[in-house]
Amino acid sequence: MKLAFSTLGVPGLPVPEVLALATAHGYHGVELRAHPEEPVHPGLSPADRARTAALFKEAGIEVLGVAGYTRVAAPGDDAPVLEEIRGLLGLAHDLGAPFVRVFPGADPALPPEESDAVAARRLGTAAEDAAALGVRILLETHDSHPTGADAIRVLGPVGHRQVGALWDVMHPWLGGEQPAQTYASLSPHLGYVQVKDIASAEDTAPLPLGAGVLPLTECVDVLSRHGWDGWLCWEYEKRWHETAAPLPELLGPGRDHLVRLLGEAA
Repeated sequence: MKLAFSTLGVPGLPVPEVLALATAHGYHGVELRAHPEEPVHPGLSPADRARTAALFKEAGIEVLGVAGYTRVAAPGDDAPVLEEIRGLLGLAHDLGAPFVRVFPGADPALPPEESDAVAARRLGTAAEDAAALGVRILLETHDSHPTGADAIRVLGPVGHRQVGALWDVMHPWLGGEQPAQTYASLSPHLGYVQVKDIASAEDTAPLPLGAGVLPLTECVDVLSRHGWDGWLCWEYEKRWHETAAPLPELLGPGRDHLVRLLGEAA
């Protein structure tokens, strides 16, 4: 498996400094948080996109994905949602990234089957744009659809190879789902896996990998047992928890922890 980290852990850090961290600590790739407050976002000019792609190529680091904030199950018209997804797809294509991350974001006041149908319809439409650009849209286990069982209610009806799943290990665990259950639901659709650690269900501030309660060992075990060889991406939510320890000083030990888990699973 290849290892990456998300720029959510280093808010606003310039791309050259992000790449220096990845190189220094032995990570193969970076997930780019695509938000206007970050150096890389859909409003980036063609020239800046080309420069960013060139920096990654020169460093020998891959752009794993573009992490967007589109909520595909949100109520309202389809057009703005599809436009937002297309913007993310274009950015990913220009950067050479294989994946775009989207959220479910359903309104809890609406019947789940109604929100599922909206999300599936939008993702099915966007899948054609994704196919044309060679990028895959991944629905993250998050908010209204935290478990693999929730996500598959959307992904199953879509049935398109350019639409898949991003397994964030925290949310299925918070939803009471075991790693083996999550994998069983998502495995036909799995794009990559976001790893992290937290103190408890009540305290989800980010911790160093291995310092909390999330079942990282079990997640790596189930992936290894089934011969999955994709990406593990550390999403350290520093942006939302300003008092959390700085990520740069944790990247080396974090990589060592993941390598150790992979070795033990093998």
